[in-house]
Amino acid sequence: MPLSSRAAAVALGDDGDDHLSAVDFGRIARLVEGEAGIKLPPGKRLMVEGRLRKRMRALALPSFAAYCDMLFKQGGLERELTYLINAVTTNKTDFFREPEHFDFLVEEMVPSLVRRRDERAPLLKVWSAAASTGAEAYTLAMVLNELMAERKDFRFAILGTDISTAVLAQGRRAVYPAEMIAPVPPPLQERYVMHARKPGPRREVRIAPEIRRYVQFQHLNLMDASYPFDRDVDVVFLRNVLIYFEKRDQDAVVGRLVGHLRPGGYLVLGHSESMIGTSLAVRQVAPAVFIKL
Repeated sequence: MPLSSRAAAVALGDDGDDHLSAVDFGRIARLVEGEAGIKLPPGKRLMVEGRLRKRMRALALPSFAAYCDMLFKQGGLERELTYLINAVTTNKTDFFREPEHFDFLVEEMVPSLVRRRDERAPLLKVWSAAASTGAEAYTLAMVLNELMAERKDFRFAILGTDISTAVLAQGRRAVYPAEMIAPVPPPLQERYVMHARKPGPRREVRIAPEIRRYVQFQHLNLMDASYPFDRDVDVVFLRNVLIYFEKRDQDAVVGRLVGHLRPGGYLVLGHSESMIGTSLAVRQVAPAVFIKL
């Protein structure tokens, strides 16, 4: 076999496509876990390849080997890291996901928080700490706006944070595929979702300004040693992201977030994460919902 053909056999898989070597995948996996806390086991290699191919085309790089050389041997890591994190992070999100948490917010959390505050119309601060494209943050805004109109005894503000700058940009635009709003109750769709007058080939919708004004988005790496946000937050939603972290990182992240809650504030995790952080000064009050003591 000629040398050039031998090299091609090493670089290409059986399907004729370029693939990450085990060594290069391991280097990327260690980098991502160290920077973002996200585990990338060997079974994720094809997923990572699929997500990086678009980035490689944008950089006009011919192979995964060339991409990894750029990252690790040619000094490109600092300028490329944000793009790499954007590419490999999982951003699964839905409107009204795990809806019982929003029911508990209306029925228990807000009444309790308002009672604890000795002031007129207190400002309730709510943090969507793994906001992705903003579906959770805007769901919170819809629910709280409805409740505020009914009770008239509180105000609210919502912070959405994420490590991915790409999903934060989408959250700020508040534009979504039309099918994403299916879980939103029809009365809320009528009030808070705008449809284009002349739909394009792919139907999209936008969250109304009335709701967008309550939500701000900021970049945050949950692996950072500290977070530059208020320490009198009333509710933190951190759902379905800790499952991607190692146990030590799960505990550290939850501990830092609880430190930003006011006494009597609430931490809401995903149902599959309900036992994480139970060694902290919190008490479980509902499935995957904890109150700070």
